[in-house]
Amino acid sequence: MGRMVVFAGILSALCCSGFAQSKERPPAGTEQAVMRIEREMLNAILKGDASANERYLADTYVFTAPDGAVQNKAQAIADLKSGELKLQSASLDDAKVQVYGDTAVVTYSSNDKGTYKGKDISGKTRWTDVFVNHNGRWQVVASHGSMLPK
Repeated sequence: MGRMVVFAGILSALCCSGFAQSKERPPAGTEQAVMRIEREMLNAILKGDASANERYLADTYVFTAPDGAVQNKAQAIADLKSGELKLQSASLDDAKVQVYGDTAVVTYSSNDKGTYKGKDISGKTRWTDVFVNHNGRWQVVASHGSMLPK
């Protein structure tokens, strides 16, 4: 019985590693389309405009902020509309897009100047955004930020 469990585990690992090393290329323009959405959302946030987030955040969106707080789509949009989140400037640096079928993972850093609920949130942050292509439309399903030491 123990050997069977070990064999099943090895077989599963081999299958998964083969899948992860697939040479299949994402459709042309996928990385550019995802980065266009990233830039569009950032530009809208800088203007205090929630429309891009309303359009691109999935209904099941989960945001984990650099301070560990977790928000859903409605909460994230409410913070933009109310002015609780105010960014005077932000960058989208060192962006990399990895595409896995209908999923894309974007990692980047930002150098931000702004406030959230009156508290200074300026500094450098590393971000991970997860996109899913649902019915031909890319949507962000999860975001996570980690503040870098000053």
